[in-house]
Amino acid sequence: MSSELIKDLLSNTTLLLSISIVYNLFLIRSDSRKKWLEMVLGLFLGAVGILLMMNTVNFSSGIIFDTRSILISVSGLFLGYIPTIVATLLISAYRIYLGGGGAFTGVLVTVSSGLIGLIWHKYRFEKILTKQRVWSELYIFGLVVHLAMLVCMLTLPNQQGLMVLGAITWPVLIIYPFGTLLLSLVMLQGRKNQEAEKNLRESRENYKTLYYEYQKKESLLRSLLDSLPDLVFYKDENSVYLGCNKAFEDFAGKNMDQLVGLTDFDLFAPEMATLFRNMDLIMMNEKKARRNEERVTYPDGREVDLETLKTPYYDHNGQILGLIGVSRDITDRKRSEAEILYLSQHDALTGLHNRSYYEAERRRLDHPDFLPLSLIIGDINGLKLINDAFGHGEGDKLLISIAKIMASCAREQDVLVRTGGDEFVMLLPKTSYSETGALVETIKIACEAGYKLDNELIITSISLGYATKTRGYELFEKTFKLAEESMYRKKLLEYKSFHSAVLNSIKTTLFEKSNETEAHAERMADLAKQLGQALGLDQEELVALELVATLHDIGKISIDSKLLMKNSPLTEAEWREIKKHPEVGYRIAQTVPELRKISEYILCHHERWDGSGYPQGLKSEEIPLLARILAIVDAYDAMTQDRSYRPAMSQADAIAELQRHAGHQFDPALVAVFITDVIEKSRHGQHCEENPGNGNDVKAER
Repeated sequence: MSSELIKDLLSNTTLLLSISIVYNLFLIRSDSRKKWLEMVLGLFLGAVGILLMMNTVNFSSGIIFDTRSILISVSGLFLGYIPTIVATLLISAYRIYLGGGGAFTGVLVTVSSGLIGLIWHKYRFEKILTKQRVWSELYIFGLVVHLAMLVCMLTLPNQQGLMVLGAITWPVLIIYPFGTLLLSLVMLQGRKNQEAEKNLRESRENYKTLYYEYQKKESLLRSLLDSLPDLVFYKDENSVYLGCNKAFEDFAGKNMDQLVGLTDFDLFAPEMATLFRNMDLIMMNEKKARRNEERVTYPDGREVDLETLKTPYYDHNGQILGLIGVSRDITDRKRSEAEILYLSQHDALTGLHNRSYYEAERRRLDHPDFLPLSLIIGDINGLKLINDAFGHGEGDKLLISIAKIMASCAREQDVLVRTGGDEFVMLLPKTSYSETGALVETIKIACEAGYKLDNELIITSISLGYATKTRGYELFEKTFKLAEESMYRKKLLEYKSFHSAVLNSIKTTLFEKSNETEAHAERMADLAKQLGQALGLDQEELVALELVATLHDIGKISIDSKLLMKNSPLTEAEWREIKKHPEVGYRIAQTVPELRKISEYILCHHERWDGSGYPQGLKSEEIPLLARILAIVDAYDAMTQDRSYRPAMSQADAIAELQRHAGHQFDPALVAVFITDVIEKSRHGQHCEENPGNGNDVKAER
């Protein structure tokens, strides 16, 4: 092979390689194939083809060839329709322009090479890109292209085709397919390189995107964790801290950078660190979440209760990598639970244990280990009377005072409970009957002395009974019944004396709070007794009449003394409050057996003959006789005595007022008897200042 031939082949090869350069630099790098770019590429290929035609290869005298068949076929295979068609048209036009006998054959070779390349592009190109070994197919592709080129030689005129075939067949079939194979491999490798570069670029972009997303999510997660009031932390399998949130930093007294790499023993006291480490080991050995409660101390000295949930986390092989912990401050919850437990076992008023606690303790102590087991039962004397007379506030003071006295007398092992409204029970384990009796005497002496509550001495009285269980087979219920019976016996003995003391206290308080005086009560009792005698009442009725005259306003004990002492006119609301006292007095009298007989008279002493009174609106003889008597004598005494808001009336004016209101406010028959048989007979020359009536109802009292 001559040097000139080699030079021509190298020149053609260089031009062919320019296709791969353009392909790799421009076309593959374009993200989207644009029509104008493909047109430009087609023009470039056409120009290269023309250059190839200008740099022909001389096989023998008069026989020249170029490598445009390789150019056009490979272009069709790799570049597609538009560049190939544009290049084919341009090269064919140039060949026609050159003219000569082989012009038609040259155009036919160009078109057939492009057509075969495009057919291969349509049906095989995608598979070629994905195949591992493609050189055999590319060689066959080059062989087919150049076999078609040799067939085209037969179109040369004057038997030139056979001569040409004889001269070029073997060189063409040996060299040109390999040239096609080499150019295709270069372009394919460029394509693959560009695909790899594209994938790498996309991978890099994806990595950046993922990294930024990770950073955003990590930042979001960090913000979320730091916003939690709970303590969040995570450790490796050796309990070395790997991270935490802001709340845990405050708890540990260090920031996260300082915490990472430390253990509990570096952060906390040995006792607390050992507790945390043991919980970690238990959780990792069990390989499941574990919940614990512990009391810990913050760096500032605060002690809090924490509820900690520790959960293991694993690698893809299921091996534990460490743990994640979340600790919540449950101090308030524990305090609330303690308060609820306290309230469920204690009486809110006295602070003593309640019945539910008593039942549990009774079951616990009813055991041979605690024998002899003694029992004290107490019942406050007169609590209902005090509630009705002085109000529930005073009754509460009595309950609290009794509870304080009994608690001060109880021992540490004793169980003192308030089992009901006015009932107390004390369980005394390992206490004999005589020891229990001594304790009862101590309580009684303390109660007789009273209890000073808020600088006020409270009168206290409680009936106490007791019994002792000495043998295991004895039923506790029997012991309880014996103590209860003992208490009731004591109550019968102490009842009258205590109620008498309370009644005297009520009377004293009543006279202190209101305008009523003991002298007024005595005058009323005397007048009522005289009228009763005039009416022929028996001795029992006279005693009741005298008693109700003294205690008819007992209900005023519940009314504010400022209201009772008020000199100016009362408002509607104040009148409503005043009008409640007959009902309050009725309830007080009902609590005392000695006063129950007069309770109805106390209730009705403000009823009027015409039905306009209160509280029930009774009229005429529906009103009990003693209440009607009381209304007359109360009005008369009130009119004939000085008051803070008016002077006393004369006896004559008072009689005139009674007569004027007879049949309306008072029983007219009783008024007549009272005037003739009581007032007229008792006249002894006493003179009072005159103060005529004003025409309104007689105001016996407010």
